[in-house]
Amino acid sequence: MPQPEGAELDAVLARREKLRQRYLRPITDRPPTTARGIHHVAFICRDVEKTIRFYQEFLGFPLVEIVENRDYRGSTHFFFDIGHGNLLGFFDFPGHAHPPLKETIGGVQHLALSVSAAQYDAAREAMDGAGIEYLGPDRGVEDSLYIRDPNGVPLELFREQLGVFNGERILGPADDES
Repeated sequence: MPQPEGAELDAVLARREKLRQRYLRPITDRPPTTARGIHHVAFICRDVEKTIRFYQEFLGFPLVEIVENRDYRGSTHFFFDIGHGNLLGFFDFPGHAHPPLKETIGGVQHLALSVSAAQYDAAREAMDGAGIEYLGPDRGVEDSLYIRDPNGVPLELFREQLGVFNGERILGPADDES
């Protein structure tokens, strides 16, 4: 997609700075969030078994539940433990042909998952061994690998601590512990 340039880019940058000045508060001046965290994120999958194998065997996320989806008879709803009480969920729609994933408003640009340095290295080695294509580390981001799961869901394996972005703590200590 075309990126803004010249005067258009200047306007975008000025708008962002205006938003920062108006809404962004220092950690010490922010009220606590009203949420306890993400209970689960749910994606649609094409193949339940391929999805389970990818996340459990390749990325090391244990499968913790598998049930029928309450909204669609015959649909399987299943969850992986992704740490800190967070779940990654999937379900299928048997008999429904799904269009390819599309980056658009309301769509998923990517899901960034915080991983340890050891897991980052293990995942990269496994991808290299399996011939799986990925992006990174590149674009000035040494701590990220970008891949697509068997369903086309874009993932970032991010070697960064929770509550930290670009090496800077953006959440207070209590925000990332509960």
